[in-house]
Amino acid sequence: MEIRSTTDEDRDVFVDTVHAAFGRFAETPIEGGGLWWSALEFDRCLLALAADGRPVGTAAAHSFELTLPGAKLVPAAGVTAVGVLPSHRRQGVLSAMMRHQLAELRARGEILSVLLASEAPIYGRFGYGPATYTARLTVPRHQAALAVPRARQAPDAAVSGSDDGSVEVLRRAECGEILEAVYDRYRRAQPGALSRPHRWWALRAGQPPISPAPRYVAVHRDAHGVPDGYASYSIGEGNALTVDETIAADDAGFAALARFALGHDLVSRVVFKHVPAEHPLRWQFADFRAGEVSGDTDWLWVRLLDVPRALTARGWFTDGELVLDVEDPFLGERNRYLLTVRDGKGDCVPTDREPGLSLDVRDLGSIYLGGTAPSTLVRAGHIQAHRADAATLADALFRAERSPHCLHWF
Repeated sequence: MEIRSTTDEDRDVFVDTVHAAFGRFAETPIEGGGLWWSALEFDRCLLALAADGRPVGTAAAHSFELTLPGAKLVPAAGVTAVGVLPSHRRQGVLSAMMRHQLAELRARGEILSVLLASEAPIYGRFGYGPATYTARLTVPRHQAALAVPRARQAPDAAVSGSDDGSVEVLRRAECGEILEAVYDRYRRAQPGALSRPHRWWALRAGQPPISPAPRYVAVHRDAHGVPDGYASYSIGEGNALTVDETIAADDAGFAALARFALGHDLVSRVVFKHVPAEHPLRWQFADFRAGEVSGDTDWLWVRLLDVPRALTARGWFTDGELVLDVEDPFLGERNRYLLTVRDGKGDCVPTDREPGLSLDVRDLGSIYLGGTAPSTLVRAGHIQAHRADAATLADALFRAERSPHCLHWF
């Protein structure tokens, strides 16, 4: 078997092969793009070829930026389009492609890669761990009333849910530049968020609101008239209003957009498709049981390629020292590191000191963004704590300023 990089000349072969791997047919190209694969970077795609030269597997990577705790930005390879023809599964094709891809990513100097897992059991063995989570919130229209905030605020403090801005309804085709600019500001401050390169918007590649699918967009403007949030939505079967994604600069802006959606006439229920963990929206309903949570699932999976550089790249919010014994079974590596955090900065160096925690690289990926507590994985039997206080210290060290969340689909 041969694994090789592709060029633009391989586009049709690559697209046909990945669709065949999933038993689907490629969509008919439309003018101006709009197909998920139109944003692929063909110098970052791989083809696996059988002995007779036939393509039997694919893998690709997008060039993104990932926002880390502390609003730190790092390049991240967004792994996608991974598939093997049904006739060649269970023959080592996938493992060979993933090993080849990880070697290429390291050679490029990238410190981590991310993906969205089509099936949860697949990617843990390659060192990826679930790191952000998302859920769907469904609210019947008759239970949609929001409560008046009860907290007393200082005169110069913003009340959560109060808003001096405005909401304007636009068609998707009218506000592309606004969406791109608002999303980019949002993702730079949100841990776990990925960039959406301009070419994605220009090609209309992906899911709404990037794609050309018809959508209305509620654009939120601050008190000065500057766009600082949006909600992309449509009304479908059963008069359900579905919000693809809600982007807001702060909780007040989010509440204003939620209030707009919940107050829409001739709607039976409102479905918010991507609600972050621990978001205050459920607590803002007059009826706490109004919001039904469903589809609670993993979203972004993280894989560290260079542990010391990755740990020093993110921001930290608690001082301390912790020795990590990290095993990478897929690449056959095991290393021990001393993580030292002082004044928001981390230092990570090899050490021979006794470990506080022993963990698989997939588990390090899960706790890296602060969305999974190390103590949870200790209790699950995946991370070994060698000292009584090691898990508590790790929880304090790895926490983020807020829950990581990723909206981008790729």
